[in-house]
Amino acid sequence: MADLRLSMALSHYDRHIPFFDGSVQVEGVSLQVLEVGQSSPLKHGQDRHERMLQKGEFDICELSLSNYLVAKSRGMPFTAIPVFPRRLFSMSQMWVNSHSGISSPQDLVGKKVGLSTFQTTLSVLAKGDLHAEYGVPWRKIDWYISKDEAVPLRPLEGVNLQLLKPGQKLGAMLEQWEIDAIMMPHPPKEALRGGGNIRRLFADPKAEESKYFRKNGYYPIMHLIAFRDAVLNANPWLATSIAAAFDKAKEICLEYYDDPNWSRFVWGRHLFEEERTAFGDDPWPHGVKKNRANLERFIGHSLDQGLLERKLEVEELFARSTLDG
Repeated sequence: MADLRLSMALSHYDRHIPFFDGSVQVEGVSLQVLEVGQSSPLKHGQDRHERMLQKGEFDICELSLSNYLVAKSRGMPFTAIPVFPRRLFSMSQMWVNSHSGISSPQDLVGKKVGLSTFQTTLSVLAKGDLHAEYGVPWRKIDWYISKDEAVPLRPLEGVNLQLLKPGQKLGAMLEQWEIDAIMMPHPPKEALRGGGNIRRLFADPKAEESKYFRKNGYYPIMHLIAFRDAVLNANPWLATSIAAAFDKAKEICLEYYDDPNWSRFVWGRHLFEEERTAFGDDPWPHGVKKNRANLERFIGHSLDQGLLERKLEVEELFARSTLDG
């Protein structure tokens, strides 16, 4: 019997290298692994989330947690497994113009703040963290959105959203102080190059993020792995098989750092050991049980921000065979 031919769209992270180099295989599957980016052009293009949600272009896809929740609340034909290949703290992703007078989260009230989209996972997390961790009423901030939503939304009444005009770029607008701040999962080059008018909101974001981890117990999820329902319904065994493959890939990835010169970072092994001390052996856990608190809180943020058609339970997000409590 011929292997099942499937496409899987992923970013080229270290934890995905075992899929790209073929060191992880899935029995019974001929897997075409595509390097498809989201915010930067790569080999097979970009806009991975939109291509999955709007066109069902891939059989399996690394997908935005927020976009997936919106789609799931509307009954769109996608089902995930509890594998989470991208995570970010929001604090390092908050940037301000140095002339804006913003020195604390509370100073963002009444300011102009740029987001990739309103429903981008980092956007939802940042708004939620501003409220939950710092007491900032996110509804009292003017939000500037750089592109159309992956899943169309109807904004909450009283929330000020403005879509940028064609040609307008958040990085340039922040540098020129046309907006006061940005919160983005892929910061623009104007923020990353340094030496200009842009700085991080927090003087010590690592300290803020360590405090967040100690308080909440998790490194926040950005992405998960989702299937088209037609594929999973026809082959329900794929859920556990693909999840096991990601478990194996994660194990292989950890072994890379046994070599102190595996990455380009001079102190890469030191950083690996420092992070293990700060965050424990595995800040990237798979499975429902170890991620329940993170998922429940994010669902709450999504409801508060008017993104969901109905409240979702954690169990309905994932293929039944992958639920572990």
